[in-house]
Amino acid sequence: MSAEVISIGALLVMFVVGTVLPINLGILAFVATFAVGTASLGLTEDEIFEGFPAKLFVTIVGVTYLFSVARRNGTIDWLVAAGVRLVRGKVALIPWVLFLVAALLTAFGTFTPAAVAILAPIGMNFAYRYKLNPLVVGMMVISGGHAGAFSPLAVSGALVLGLVDKTELHVSAVTLFSASFLINLVLSALTYVLLAKRPVPLAEGSEEAAEDDLAVSGRPDWRQWLTLACLVALVVGALGFHLEIGFLALAAGALLALVDMKRQEKAVDGVSWSTLLLVAGMMTYIAMLEKAGIIENISEHAAGLGAPVAVALLLCFTVAITSAFASSTAILTAIIPIAVPLLLSSHLSAAGLIAALAVSTTIVDTSPFSTNGALVLSNARGVDPRRFYRQVIGYTGGIVALGPVVA
Repeated sequence: MSAEVISIGALLVMFVVGTVLPINLGILAFVATFAVGTASLGLTEDEIFEGFPAKLFVTIVGVTYLFSVARRNGTIDWLVAAGVRLVRGKVALIPWVLFLVAALLTAFGTFTPAAVAILAPIGMNFAYRYKLNPLVVGMMVISGGHAGAFSPLAVSGALVLGLVDKTELHVSAVTLFSASFLINLVLSALTYVLLAKRPVPLAEGSEEAAEDDLAVSGRPDWRQWLTLACLVALVVGALGFHLEIGFLALAAGALLALVDMKRQEKAVDGVSWSTLLLVAGMMTYIAMLEKAGIIENISEHAAGLGAPVAVALLLCFTVAITSAFASSTAILTAIIPIAVPLLLSSHLSAAGLIAALAVSTTIVDTSPFSTNGALVLSNARGVDPRRFYRQVIGYTGGIVALGPVVA
């Protein structure tokens, strides 16, 4: 049995077991990483450990810790109340405001995970306080981030256009940006219309917690002003100076905890450790497959099949499925060069296929195994974690099935 079959088979088995049985998928992923990596792929332990997503780990810990501190000192409650006043009490508009803010941030150069890291905790608190569907709010934040992600100023847009510029092909920046924006806008509209009134997977006692949490003072106290200053510094540092958002968030959280030690003693409980374990385990496994060349081999096999249109669709499905578990940026970097020979040897539209691949790769970042999906999952409040995880998985599954066809 080939290494490819074993590694993909192990992935499917642990995905089914982790979804059906009450065991964290990350634990299964770590076990499978060492078993498959050493026994089947011939990797050393050091090579396997290189795939551990340390940066993502620090980002999720830092952001969730900072917002746990901000929640405990009342800053998040004040922000949520201010946001509702901003939309003049029309709570139903909140997901669209978050969508547009996320799109603006990424269109002007913010890396999508950074924009989601800033907006997801605020959006999840909006959802908790005003009993909005957290799945709708979280997914619209992510879709907004990707709606602007392929402008020429954005990280992903500059990456794709730069890769294409090195070839004989030409892709219009306007076409790339428009395709991503329109598809994510339509996806958000469908999400809002179909799911906004669906029941929320509430955790026990969450109804009472939401009611008890409604008293918000009109003006922030000095600790809340300091928290707001730290949040502004976080945004400026991450977006303006490209500093690591995880370390900035940890520093800000530590400072705020020091000036409010009585209320912040248990702030670390706000970090979603189960989500961290799940994401770290899965990303370590996928990184192992990338290092062993399994992902590249699968893409190359797809490129060598049949009619150009069928191959193009197969490539879109390949990147969608893979990107649901791995870095979208890494997948884009790998798939564009693979698509170039297909475009040069066929009559397919270069702009069309490149845009379709870009959208197919990023639109599935709602997955709980991606940075964006993990941030939404780890910041959700008042929901049953397991049921909400299944909702996110189901939502992502629908996108993986339909997204590449639409793109």
